[in-house]
Amino acid sequence: MATYLSPGVYVEEVPSAVKAIAGVGTSTAGFIGVVPESILVSTSAITKETIGTGDGTIKDFDLKTYPVLTDPATFEMRAAGAPKAATIINDASTKKSRVSFTAAPAANEKIDGDYTTFVSKALVIPTSAVTKEAIGTGNGTIKTFDLQNYPVTADPGTFEMRVDGVAKAATLSNDLATKKSQVTFENAPATGKKIEGDYVAASLPATSGEPKLCTNFTEFKKFFGDFMGNKEHNYLAHAVFGFFNNGGSRCWVMRLASAGDLTTHLPKFEAIDEIAIVAAPGFVDPTSRDAITTHCRVATQDRFAIFDSKESVTAVEASALDKPPNSDYAAFYFPWIQVFDPIEKKNNPKGDGLIFVPPSGHIAGVYARVDTERGVHKAPANEVLLGALGLKYQVSKAQQDGLNPSGINCIRVTNGNIRVWGARTVGGDANADLKYVNVRRTLLFLRESIDEGTQWVVFEPNTPALWQSITRNVTAFLTNVWRSGALFGNTPQEAFYVKCDKETNPPELREVGQVVTEIGVAIVRPAEFVIFRIQQVPPLTK
Repeated sequence: MATYLSPGVYVEEVPSAVKAIAGVGTSTAGFIGVVPESILVSTSAITKETIGTGDGTIKDFDLKTYPVLTDPATFEMRAAGAPKAATIINDASTKKSRVSFTAAPAANEKIDGDYTTFVSKALVIPTSAVTKEAIGTGNGTIKTFDLQNYPVTADPGTFEMRVDGVAKAATLSNDLATKKSQVTFENAPATGKKIEGDYVAASLPATSGEPKLCTNFTEFKKFFGDFMGNKEHNYLAHAVFGFFNNGGSRCWVMRLASAGDLTTHLPKFEAIDEIAIVAAPGFVDPTSRDAITTHCRVATQDRFAIFDSKESVTAVEASALDKPPNSDYAAFYFPWIQVFDPIEKKNNPKGDGLIFVPPSGHIAGVYARVDTERGVHKAPANEVLLGALGLKYQVSKAQQDGLNPSGINCIRVTNGNIRVWGARTVGGDANADLKYVNVRRTLLFLRESIDEGTQWVVFEPNTPALWQSITRNVTAFLTNVWRSGALFGNTPQEAFYVKCDKETNPPELREVGQVVTEIGVAIVRPAEFVIFRIQQVPPLTK
């Protein structure tokens, strides 16, 4: 208490009795996926070839290039200018590709065709920034020079090499064994000529096990690379792209060098407090699912997991879907979704570019969108899955009747749109009061918000004044939550209660330094089954 020694007016700042509890974020996702440092990719181009001339008997003709894509949509073969049915094969033993016509072209018919050739090469992930480098000086004989950076982007059009200020034809290459990049000129630069160039230096992916914050897909590409031909990497890339496309705004992404590193590196997520949703796109093995569930339920106690089904199943029924063990800290979605993939389109120009990917990243984006537009209490269902162009399996209402009770959330085509058509935790009816995703996530929101908003209580005098202050602040917070529509009741008294008094804090608890507050909330449940009862009635007469 202040001491006053002389007459005067004293103005003092008094701390407010209300210490507002702010609601925590619920839509920040944590993604885990495999991103190798380098991958083997196929670069392709359309080849137009005059193959030969028919003689009326020969059906098989060798092509000039090897290997080629053999899918029916990747080539067209013609005899006398008209398309003619044929197949293409690659013979690994002879290193030749061959076209086989269903019927032999007639004598003197000109045979030609368009087909897709490809070559495989090692490619390093990803690109970063343009580097201007003074490379050295020519001596008239040496064509190849080391570059300062490794790796670099070697595609034509991404660099310019100059000799004495004049652009010269050259190629760039990355040597994965020596970890060096080099430029090779078509002609050796003359003695004394200054060699320089502009090229795109690449950076290896973020260190395995090091989470990176991404607020847009461009940032993801900076750390982990663009869409690639590697399956696991593409699962992660499409998941993060789908997350942002469906309404997500912040996510942490952690790269694994291999799938077996998940249990080792998952604890790195624990220190990132804002993560509320965890997904590992394409990880469908029991070990990974168990590790993620334990991370959410035990290690952090404030996160919710999204699990994918396997891509292919033997039947659309609960016993065949291999769902994870029951848990009210996770949700399980089926089936995989079809999306456009630029690498698939590049490798197969005549195809539609569509591939199937795990839905968990897109679902996480739906969670974020619903949280922002409606609130965490709104079930993330009956929502359009943006970016999804098709489904691996079409699920009927009768089939979902057998899936929904056990907590298998279906993605279905309804009213012409692909929608999330389920909002249950894994186990469904077995989870009793926590069988709905929004109920569990609302409880997590309330618990984390109250936890962070009442840290000031620690070491305060454990007196009735403190109890009243706790009651007042928690009540104010829950009143706002009730007004948002998250709690059921016509009045705050019907929706929740807060009790912190001498009954919850007897002397024996105060002696051991505890202050106990009891809170009860009535969280709204989704209208999962909407029923209209229609009956005929006699005509009304006056």
